[in-house]
Amino acid sequence: MSESLATSPTLAGREIVVAVCAGIAAYKVADVVSKLVQSGAGVSVVMTKNATEFVTPLTFEALSGRKVRIDTFSLVDTSDPQHIALTERADVMLVAPATMNVIAKIAHGLCDDLVSLMVAASACPVIFAPAMNNRMWDNPVNQENIEKLRKLNYTFIGPEEGWLACRNVGYGRLSESQKIVAEVTHFLKDRTSKPNPKTTDQMQSPR
Repeated sequence: MSESLATSPTLAGREIVVAVCAGIAAYKVADVVSKLVQSGAGVSVVMTKNATEFVTPLTFEALSGRKVRIDTFSLVDTSDPQHIALTERADVMLVAPATMNVIAKIAHGLCDDLVSLMVAASACPVIFAPAMNNRMWDNPVNQENIEKLRKLNYTFIGPEEGWLACRNVGYGRLSESQKIVAEVTHFLKDRTSKPNPKTTDQMQSPR
């Protein structure tokens, strides 16, 4: 753990929902969760069922210190079977890795799993950190969906250009965990100081 994170809890008192989707970059999100917790944030992790094929819920439970939600109707809290209230307590929801599939679902109002349902019913701003094959990223349908979500004031971090799991080189690489945490921190600070933050080169205005 870096000294700066250990001695400066920049996210103390903040609540963050991290939604993990089914992509090989899911393993990197474990480090994102760890860094958010080290920064003082309370982190609740939700996962798609397919995401558990890449990283086990136990990993995220150990890092966050909280129960991981996977099923829409798994009764962690009997008063909130769909877990929608998590977003009412959260300052932001981070979807990472945001796959082409989940981006398409949100862009078209589909909610057939826990993550898409929670984004659709979210009471807090939502940030997407995409990760996918470079051709999927460049696909005109995907770009159209992303542009639609940006116009609806959803926020995007990345992706980056580089070596991909499919052994291609191009855009589609999940941003590094340090960058994601820094962008989320900046996003939350900007919302505190400016009710209507302006769009920047890196981030769209918050939802």
